Amino acid sequence: MNPISKNTSHTLGAEHGMSRRLFMNSLAVSLAGTGGLVGNAGSAHLFDQAPLQKELKAKGRSVILVWLAGGASQFETWDPKPGRATGGPFGTLPTSVPGLHISELMPKMARRMHQTCLIRSLNTKDSGHDTASVMMMRGRKDEPAMKYPDIGAILAKELARADSAVPDYVSFYSQTEGRSFSKLTPSFLGARYAPMELNASMMPPHLRKSDRITDLDHAARAELQALLGNQFAKNHASPWVKSHAAAYARVAGLMSSEPLFDIEREPASIRERYGPSQFGQQMLMARRLAEAGVPFIRVGRAWWDSHGQNFETHQEMVPELDRVLSALLDDLRHRGMLDHTLVVVMGEFGRTPAINSQLGRDHFSRAWSALMAGCGVQEGAVFGATDPDGKEVIEGEVGAGELFATMLQAVGIPHTKHYQFGQRPIPLVNYGIEPIRQILT
Repeated sequence: MNPISKNTSHTLGAEHGMSRRLFMNSLAVSLAGTGGLVGNAGSAHLFDQAPLQKELKAKGRSVILVWLAGGASQFETWDPKPGRATGGPFGTLPTSVPGLHISELMPKMARRMHQTCLIRSLNTKDSGHDTASVMMMRGRKDEPAMKYPDIGAILAKELARADSAVPDYVSFYSQTEGRSFSKLTPSFLGARYAPMELNASMMPPHLRKSDRITDLDHAARAELQALLGNQFAKNHASPWVKSHAAAYARVAGLMSSEPLFDIEREPASIRERYGPSQFGQQMLMARRLAEAGVPFIRVGRAWWDSHGQNFETHQEMVPELDRVLSALLDDLRHRGMLDHTLVVVMGEFGRTPAINSQLGRDHFSRAWSALMAGCGVQEGAVFGATDPDGKEVIEGEVGAGELFATMLQAVGIPHTKHYQFGQRPIPLVNYGIEPIRQILT
């Protein structure tokens, strides 16, 4: 049986000196909002840009990842099982895709499912928050001697323009729960593609010149940094040095992007559609960033880890997701952005079919769901299926690697592409992994 359908829900180093090191670290923090910029030590020789990459950059494609940290329940969102012992208390709603029902907690998305692609057959085989989060962001497990770059760093490298005045990779994650689990990193791709992590505010720190520094002093400091950097680079030829230099060269451009992060510039009517919550404001900011040409934006929403009171938790949080996600899709479509913006909704795993003694659902990676919409994926499609109790995948089973490859292909990046790390070729996904071609346009 074909696992995809548009009509039914079933088929569906120390030697460089301390002062230099401190200087580099402080500037890296101001650029990316984090000191953890680079992965494994060593040399990385990356391939030059091909004509295809240049064409992709010209098209300005972006990905917005809605990260449901902690693991949202598929039963209370995308794959409800009403009337079953595993189903819980909520009913379902018919959607704009004939034969497809989703949770009654999502009436707005029910009317928009014809714009989306629902994947109901994920078996990712890891139910640990930290290890699963890393895997879902990398598409595979790290190796002892290799920390792979995450999806945001790869997309930043492949899609960002060299002369861009906006960040390449932005991650919003304001809650404390699980913030460090994903261990975002560009690894051997270098500091140029590190995430700007905005955890305390939607406005990046150090973006504005201090009032205590005159324009003349600011320009003189930039010239001094460039002089020192060039001298250092001449004496220490290394891909790492080149990567840091490329990152520092973008400081002036990034400082000019301050208005982009001012959400008050949006009309009140638009802000109202997304709602007053922090999650809604960050999703609106994600749209602003995508519209400005940022290749990858992750918006994290935590507190889905409902080991107790699962139904109360989801009764509170799912309607917020429903409002914010539907507002994003409407906004993207209205602005003509959906054809070049991919929206992905997922976390590290789902929740168990069994309901525990605390009326909660525990971690479950064997049969859960993700949603895609926009660039490169079929609209109104449902891929895969689980059994009547949601315990197993019975059709179209896919894992983290297949989902990762699908995201790449959807924005036009061949999943077969690879980088070179020293003498070792590093494929973007593990060999043998294929994208879910049935859902790609």
